[in-house]
Amino acid sequence: MTRGWTAHRLPKKPTGYSPVQVATSDTTKAGKDGDGAAPSEVAKAEEIGFGEVKHDLPDHDTCRTVLSKMMLIRRFEERAGEMYAKAKIGGFLHLCIGEEATIVGATQALTDGDYLMSTYREHGQALARGTHPNAVMAELFGRENGCSRGRGGSMHLFDWDRRFLGGYGIVGGSLPLSAGVALGCDYLETEDVILSMMGDGATNQGTFGETMNLAALWSLPVVFVIINNQFGMGTALHRHSAVTDLSLKSEGFGVPGTRCDGMDVLDVHSVVSEALDHARERREPQLVEAVTYRYRGHSMADPEEYRSKEEVEEWRERDPIQAFARRIVDDDVLEQEEVEKLDGEAIEAVDEAVKFADKSPFPDLDSLYDNVYVFTDEAPAWWTVDERSPEVHRGEREREAGEVPHELAELGAAYAGVGDQQARKRRAPRDQDQEGAQQGPGEDDAPGEGEPGSAQPAEEGGAD
Repeated sequence: MTRGWTAHRLPKKPTGYSPVQVATSDTTKAGKDGDGAAPSEVAKAEEIGFGEVKHDLPDHDTCRTVLSKMMLIRRFEERAGEMYAKAKIGGFLHLCIGEEATIVGATQALTDGDYLMSTYREHGQALARGTHPNAVMAELFGRENGCSRGRGGSMHLFDWDRRFLGGYGIVGGSLPLSAGVALGCDYLETEDVILSMMGDGATNQGTFGETMNLAALWSLPVVFVIINNQFGMGTALHRHSAVTDLSLKSEGFGVPGTRCDGMDVLDVHSVVSEALDHARERREPQLVEAVTYRYRGHSMADPEEYRSKEEVEEWRERDPIQAFARRIVDDDVLEQEEVEKLDGEAIEAVDEAVKFADKSPFPDLDSLYDNVYVFTDEAPAWWTVDERSPEVHRGEREREAGEVPHELAELGAAYAGVGDQQARKRRAPRDQDQEGAQQGPGEDDAPGEGEPGSAQPAEEGGAD
């Protein structure tokens, strides 16, 4: 991962250059009377130079890497939304379109040994950390070749090899876990740090204050990043938090806070890098508030009646991908043709990810209880109990159950429309079932169908 960036200093071109069109202007459904803040209304915007150029550009290769990652995230999220509308993705889907600069700027400041935790809006974090798009899309599809082997879905991506410890569906639920990881780093006397991301709504949770207190008390190597996208679900920041400068909310617990322009990838990288240095070298936990905006709703089930179309369009004028692409072309770091090529490569990568995910098999029905508990001989018990059939049995011995439970399980999968008849059958013994997920499409991957959608979106919690 890149940490120190070599500055590229060149004189600016004359004004008048038209923006490079690289990110699609996806449709946003909004009400007429918005309740959010326009960019000019962000609390203390002048103190962070919101929307201003504050940093020199890094070298050519770094600019290329940063832009390509932001483009990949944007294109991936756009396609994920399309796949959700086509019922290929079940459950809930939270897109980070508009937050790419915050995600890439922050993760680029990490070393390979550092850890990352996020919220349920974490597709971008996984991609930025290096998880293959195929594995991420397959996980959204609920397939065996996903990064969580189809068990996590959109909100629970995980990649241990890249030290991405997952997204979490509970608002603020990952904060105490982040402190635990930081305590582990300290206990093992490593130089590793954990970057813990949360939404603005998480700062109102009890876990926020509890975690800040312990992080400061125990001098833990952790940096908390608040992705302040201006809304806790559909509630504007000024309506859910008495303090709208969220960097102040941790200081009473002993964790110093600062702010950055979350629409400026260079500013995010600079501020987060400094915070990580403090946490790593001085063992002083830090908090960074990244002021940004999400262009799509809280989730795909969000009608967005709480903000106006005009408000969204005003924020779109600060599109982080457009702004960075325009600047690196203006400063002769990359040619416009190279920028457009990067965008085309991102689209191709996402196209391949969709094909891979659609060809990947669903998890074996017999694997329902796998990896729920770590079984030992020291504490024998019925750890899980399957009561779905008249033949009640231990869940951890699902493969040894009689024919009736298996027939009922297959009938249930058929009713839900999950996979074809061949895919629903008991396909593999346990030793084969434990094989790891692949990063590319395999020859023996069985095709499957998407999960059924619902005409009526379910109720949902969340706060970012």
